[in-house]
Amino acid sequence: MVSDSVVDIDSLVYTYGNMTVLDAISMSVKKGEILGILGPNGCGKTTLLKNLNRNLSPHGGCIMIDSSDIESMSKKEIAKKVSVVPQTNEIRFAFTVRDIVGMGRIPFQDSLRGASSEDLKIIDKAMEQTGVLSMADRHINTMSGGERQRAIIARAIAQTPEIVLMDEPTLHLDINMQFEVLDLMQKLAKDNDLTVVMVSHDLPMITRYCDRIILLHDHKIFAMGAADEVLTKENMRTVFNVDAELERDPRTGKNTVRLFGSCKE
Repeated sequence: MVSDSVVDIDSLVYTYGNMTVLDAISMSVKKGEILGILGPNGCGKTTLLKNLNRNLSPHGGCIMIDSSDIESMSKKEIAKKVSVVPQTNEIRFAFTVRDIVGMGRIPFQDSLRGASSEDLKIIDKAMEQTGVLSMADRHINTMSGGERQRAIIARAIAQTPEIVLMDEPTLHLDINMQFEVLDLMQKLAKDNDLTVVMVSHDLPMITRYCDRIILLHDHKIFAMGAADEVLTKENMRTVFNVDAELERDPRTGKNTVRLFGSCKE
């Protein structure tokens, strides 16, 4: 039987000193889905993401990508399958947008050679898809937060990955840019046949854009499934200590979460 998952995690444990940050996490990521990993600050979301591209190595359990144990893969092999949009897009050096996007091709290049003609085509396509081709020669440290985020996404797309990991992708963006960036990522996932894993503590955004949600609480999986299975009033009260309700926006037909305030003890 052929599995429809691209990532399988079995009993993953990660600790910092004596503190367990991920406690026996078992889950799968389906090919082509946008999976949201949701939870309050400090619950282990970013640590989980860093294990998925082996920036961190687990202290127990295993992660399989396309049926291969990630611990047996080289960093270059992982980079050809998994790209990352990090939590911060601040870049202090005066790289151009083209320089930044071109970094996505490094895993495919010989150390003694520059970009090939094929690399250049992929770089241009990634910039075109993300709307930054006209900004190719601009220095990234002169751009707005939303423009920088588009360039970072273009770099991730230029890696031609199967999986894109996104860590709080809207954290430092204006509200309008939060929608623009996630609308873009949703379109890119469809057009490029990508699997996206997005971590956030933003209930409405995760609910709106993700096909499936995993809710972390106390460093364990508290619930997983479709939004209406995971984001019940009781679960949101327990995990986030908020009075909230899942509903469907009649204007867009998409799920959203209405927040009423903090729960009163």
